Amino acid sequence: MGLYYRIWVDFITRLRSIESNKNNWELTSMIAMSIAMTFNLITVMSILQRHVFHCYFFKLSLPFFSSFENNIFSILILFLLPCSVINHLLIFRGERYEMLLKKYPYNNGRLFVAYFSISLFLPIILMWIGIFLYH
Repeated sequence: MGLYYRIWVDFITRLRSIESNKNNWELTSMIAMSIAMTFNLITVMSILQRHVFHCYFFKLSLPFFSSFENNIFSILILFLLPCSVINHLLIFRGERYEMLLKKYPYNNGRLFVAYFSISLFLPIILMWIGIFLYH
């Protein structure tokens, strides 16, 4: 949890230091961190479903939606929503971020940039590795 809080503190402090983000840093940070966490959750679940359990169990399928709409709905409900709720409860509920800002150091935004970059590019790299090794 310490690393999670350090990344959040680093990102919040960086966003609050930029003049154009003074009024919307909460929404911006929530969206960016939720997207990064969603990519991580999708990556972990894909690996588990494909290589550990050998079946796809973590998917919603509603008969009145097309395949594309089902995929979008699945991503929103099963991946993005839980990450957003966790972030809200652990960071923003009761303005907990104020206590965290006092407790953890600021790393000039580098910690968040590294986390966000790894979260977005690791699935792509793993996909390329899978394509080259298994085909």
